[in-house]
Amino acid sequence: MGEHSTWFDFLNNFEGWQRLQATLEHQLGRGPGTARPWSVAMFAETHFTLTHVLEALLVAGFLIFSAFAFRGIAARKEAVVPPKRFTMMNLFEMFCDGVLATMEGVMGKKNAIKYLPFIGSLAFFIFFCNFLALIPGFAPPTDTLKTNLALAVLVFLATHYFGFKEHGVKYFKHFLGPIPWLIPLMLPIELISHIARPVSLSMRLMGNMASDHKVVASFFALVPILVPVPFLVLGMMVVVVQTLVFCLLSMVYISMAVAHEEHH
Repeated sequence: MGEHSTWFDFLNNFEGWQRLQATLEHQLGRGPGTARPWSVAMFAETHFTLTHVLEALLVAGFLIFSAFAFRGIAARKEAVVPPKRFTMMNLFEMFCDGVLATMEGVMGKKNAIKYLPFIGSLAFFIFFCNFLALIPGFAPPTDTLKTNLALAVLVFLATHYFGFKEHGVKYFKHFLGPIPWLIPLMLPIELISHIARPVSLSMRLMGNMASDHKVVASFFALVPILVPVPFLVLGMMVVVVQTLVFCLLSMVYISMAVAHEEHH
């Protein structure tokens, strides 16, 4: 089944875009006529589309533009005085304060400040990607496994990088367990548990966002006036909660990796 129609479908009217998509479909797609003519279980032949890529780039572009605009406003002297009206700057400040406060509760103040750029970037990107599910004509990039797995693998790699940077080679001792004769048992358990982290992160986010988007889209298709409003409110809760869950788990993983008491 293909994705719901989006505004990006208009690009199919351009010959250059059609050629680009056909080339990428042959190289990256699955099934007959592609460079990878295989299909196994959940990785069966699917409808190839670049919609999620374009929407992820749209969110990234919006955040980059907003970051530079925020920096420009903050650099001016009048930025010290709060504006009379609620602006995007207020929204970004509230968002950052909320993320930092949550991180302080999970990681402590020192680690919260240290890892805020990483977790904060994740929170902004995931939140605005999720939010696209509530805008007619758009689909959230986070309702596909590709986007979510990329984010989850990034968290996985960052977790072990931060742990190694904090503890050096001693970081890998916690994979072996406290007692030498338990190494054959503990090592496979630890490896499996760590590999399962990106899988659970990506599948959880994808499942919740895909189901929420389909529910909202279904009610819009049936009765587009008033009836979808309660589902949009519930959808907003899903957007916030799924961003919070992904980032909370990322905080926990990083906090465990850099905690000194775990590696004595």
